[in-house]
Order: sequence, then structure tokens, then C-alpha cells
Amino acid sequence: MVRGKPAIQKSRRARRSTDIDAHVGAQFRARRVLLGLSQTDLANGLGITFQQVQKYEKGTNRFSASRLYKAAQLLDVPVTYFFEGVEGLEGAGGSGTSKLIDADSGITQDILRKKETLKLLRHYYAVPDENIRERFRELLKGLAKTE
Repeated sequence: MVRGKPAIQKSRRARRSTDIDAHVGAQFRARRVLLGLSQTDLANGLGITFQQVQKYEKGTNRFSASRLYKAAQLLDVPVTYFFEGVEGLEGAGGSGTSKLIDADSGITQDILRKKETLKLLRHYYAVPDENIRERFRELLKGLAKTE
């Protein structure tokens, strides 16, 4: 019996979520928000509760392979989408970072995952006229220079 305890403890440790789970959850949330779906909408599509969606998004709970595949189908992305940018993460709990920085822009993935950013992108691409989007980009560029 005493010999069984370390195996149980090791098994529990192995089930803890990792930085990769958090990264996958953040990608899951970003895509949901970008598409304008609520947690309830996604939960209904996956056949789970919205609380479970929250846990996935926070990286508290891990996705099973079949559920991740179903999520990819519902969100209209390849399964690999959830792992984009994962090179800078450590697989063992807690030692990596999800604040990866794009070398060209200096923008962190955290900024790209903010609800405000995702809503802005959703509305931006809802504008059908490319000329209007271009003028909007120029306006933003000008405003940013004044600060």
C-alpha cells in the first residue's frame, strides 16, 4: 500500500494543467470571441456546460482529443490552430510563458487575446469596403502618432 501512494501522487501531478493547456484555452477563447459566440453557444455545440467552456478557456481543464477536434470543427479552424505559437511554452506546469512577442511588431499574444482587440477585429472585417478599412487604418495610424 505504501508503494502505491507515490504512483497515485505522480498520477495526480501528471493530470495538472500545463502552460500548453493554458495556451490552447486562450486560443479557444480568442476564436470564440472573434466569431462573436457566447460561452453558452459553444457549450451547446460541444454538448457541455458553459462552466466547462470557462475551465477550458482558463486552461484549468484539459481538452480530450475528440473534444478538441469537435471544437476545431465548430470554430472552423484546423486543430493545429490551438497550438500556433506554442514553441515558446514549456510542457511541464508553470515554467513557460504565454506572453510571446512578435519580433516585427512587439505585440504580445496577450494583447491579441484581449476581448477588446478581438471585438475590434470582428467589426473591422465586417466592413465590406476595403477602401473604408484602409482609411480607418490610416486614421488609427495618425491618432497613434499624436499620443
